[in-house]
Amino acid sequence: MSLAGLALVLALGLAGPLLAGPRRTGIPVAVGELAAGVVAGRTGFGWTDPGDPVFSFLGSAGFGLIMLVAGSHVPLRDPALRVALRRGAQLALLTGAVAVGAGYGVADLLGTGHALLYAVLFASSSAALVMPVIDEAGLGAPPVLATVVQVTLADTVCIVLLPLAEQPERAGKAALGVLAVVCAAAAILLVMRWFARRGWLKRMHRISHRRNFGLELRVQLITVFGLAGLAQRFGVSIMLAGFAAGLALAAEGEPRRLARQLFAVTDGFLGPLFFVWLGASLDLRAVAGHPRMIALAGALALGTLAAHGAVVALHQPALLAVLAAAQLGVPIAAVTIGTRAGLLGPAEGGAILAAALVTIATTGWAAARARGEVDLARAPAAPQAE
Repeated sequence: MSLAGLALVLALGLAGPLLAGPRRTGIPVAVGELAAGVVAGRTGFGWTDPGDPVFSFLGSAGFGLIMLVAGSHVPLRDPALRVALRRGAQLALLTGAVAVGAGYGVADLLGTGHALLYAVLFASSSAALVMPVIDEAGLGAPPVLATVVQVTLADTVCIVLLPLAEQPERAGKAALGVLAVVCAAAAILLVMRWFARRGWLKRMHRISHRRNFGLELRVQLITVFGLAGLAQRFGVSIMLAGFAAGLALAAEGEPRRLARQLFAVTDGFLGPLFFVWLGASLDLRAVAGHPRMIALAGALALGTLAAHGAVVALHQPALLAVLAAAQLGVPIAAVTIGTRAGLLGPAEGGAILAAALVTIATTGWAAARARGEVDLARAPAAPQAE
């Protein structure tokens, strides 16, 4: 990839803010970036080559950072989240139970033999999409906090289960990789807390702020890319590494300065590049050439919405159920693993990603509707005494 090609990709990424600009539409920024990639990539005019090693590498780095930011947005230190833990776990368990039945049903109906994979896809969600939508829409009522817990649990569990479901014969190695990444993230958290108790972190923050060293950002990038390298070595998705690093950051408490720096690198550069790369990688023409895969894409999208919609039986608002059905990281990881191992049928990967795009679109609709719901709005902060 040349510098001119990089400029083209970033210019294509501007489609995201342009489409998301009108607040009434509720379209997530990622939708426009994905759409631009589809138009410019394999499905459309072929202006960009998603197989370019540099483009692919930068896309992987962007994916890791997106999952880092998603994990860091989980309010682990919020007491209200602990109150919502039981409720969110109930929602996730019900969704998972329905997902297993739906996975076997779709696999049997279409004869693909990938029941466990579809079950994981149906149960999964996307913190990378849902968390920013909730923040932007100003949602914060108790049902919303339960959705945050549900999405976090679904993301975490499905990230762990995906390699086991897709390649049961490699379950031992995949489990070892997951354990290695999780233990490494926990060790990093413990080390950072030890540094904080000794006052070294505060001293580093002061020096970095005074001298403009950007030390916080450098340390965080070393952390996430180090975990990503460990994940790759064990054949585990980068998604797990990024999300684990983000959860560790959320548990310790993210400094505002670091949050702004991560926002600049992720949302201003590597994030849009990843979504454009992902859209360019899709070959929707191949899906159109296989009627059975068109049916699979529709069944996966409907199955995901049905599995998450089941929580209405627990009196969860329907809009939040649709919002929680957003998918991104797990389908990407499923297609990446399945394609490299030759596990997926012709155009099956495209059908999986096409279904994910449908859930992203429905998330935009749900976000636009939820923004006007008073019962879901975040309570205004109490005035502070002077």
